[in-house]
Amino acid sequence: MSALVETVFPARLGTGFRWLVGSSWVTNLGDGMLIAAGPLLVASQTRNPILVSAAMLFLQLPWLLFGLFAGAYADRLDRRLVMMVANSVRGLVLAGLCTVVATGHVDIAIVLVAMFALGTAETFVDATAGTLTPMLVQKSDLGLANSRLMTGMITGNQLVGPAVGALLFSVGMAWPFAVTVVCIAVGVVLVSRIGTAPGAVRGHVDTHVRQDIADGVRWLMGNPPVRTLAIIIVVFNITWAAPWSVLVLWALDRVGIDEAGFGLLTTAAALGGLLGTFAYGRLEKAVPLATLMRAVLLAEVLFHLAMALTTSPWTAYPLMFFFGAYAFVWGTLSQAVRQRAVPSELQGRVGSVYMICVMGGMLVGSVLGGALARVGGLTAPWWFAFVGAGLTLALVWRSLAHIAHADETVSVDD
Repeated sequence: MSALVETVFPARLGTGFRWLVGSSWVTNLGDGMLIAAGPLLVASQTRNPILVSAAMLFLQLPWLLFGLFAGAYADRLDRRLVMMVANSVRGLVLAGLCTVVATGHVDIAIVLVAMFALGTAETFVDATAGTLTPMLVQKSDLGLANSRLMTGMITGNQLVGPAVGALLFSVGMAWPFAVTVVCIAVGVVLVSRIGTAPGAVRGHVDTHVRQDIADGVRWLMGNPPVRTLAIIIVVFNITWAAPWSVLVLWALDRVGIDEAGFGLLTTAAALGGLLGTFAYGRLEKAVPLATLMRAVLLAEVLFHLAMALTTSPWTAYPLMFFFGAYAFVWGTLSQAVRQRAVPSELQGRVGSVYMICVMGGMLVGSVLGGALARVGGLTAPWWFAFVGAGLTLALVWRSLAHIAHADETVSVDD
């Protein structure tokens, strides 16, 4: 057993990281249950498509409203305590929702308010979580550490959690929310075991939070590799979200996959993601970082082309597995590159800008995808993604050599 633990979580990553990854895995299991239980609860209260979509909007909107502030506070306060408090708030909101559901007093207005509160608390959790890993492990191990965190996210958030959440919901609507509260509580306890070392990184703070946000944005804009990586993330999220916004229609109407088979597309991507995250440590050792970045971005371009051309389920499932494998390698790699380059006292602020890039790119891409599909058919978003991602990769191809080693570049403000 100890040999298995050493293989998955090498001792050099430290005991503190093991507590962090344990917390991440168990809370991701709870989040995965909510992925299924949340929409089912909304659907039990209304069939109005505007209200159904509003629930997802209320969950994501806090990132755009409060993301920069969450990143600033992650750099001002004890990061471990921020994680514990924000997750405790999530648990309290879910406990309240669970009580309302169990007593039969739930309605769509209460659900929407709960979604917004959960999204706000989760914004602070996510903005802070990414800052703890660089404080607990060496720069050279950030890729391996992030791959282990990503493994828990894939397993709990995409494979196990949704299935368990749907099953519990069928037993009783309150059950998945109650179990998620337990998962969050366990996660808070595990984070508390990390110790006091990863606390506040700036000591005495005498600046306004708005100034802190401006300093973080200024640092990012003054560091060419980190700035270019942010631009890549925006563009590739736009091109990715465009076809993804109509993926269900593409699967049902063009490829001929039924409703049950559509769920297996996500499963195939998650299984590919597990392969990618488990192989990441060896890939990073065997392949130069710049070459690895070019390879996974080129894989994205080719994936869009293949999806535009395919009409067979037997081709779609392997392609989704392929997507999961390279996409999670990219997620692990890009985060490790950024974490190595950004000073510890700026991790929260710069990381929050990146998350806004992700969320903003997805929002723009989703709107474009629907419009393109309406005008040009269900393959139009895939062709847009292929051309857009391909042109972007061609423009940044040479820059990737500098981005891969951004930690060796000095910002103009350093």
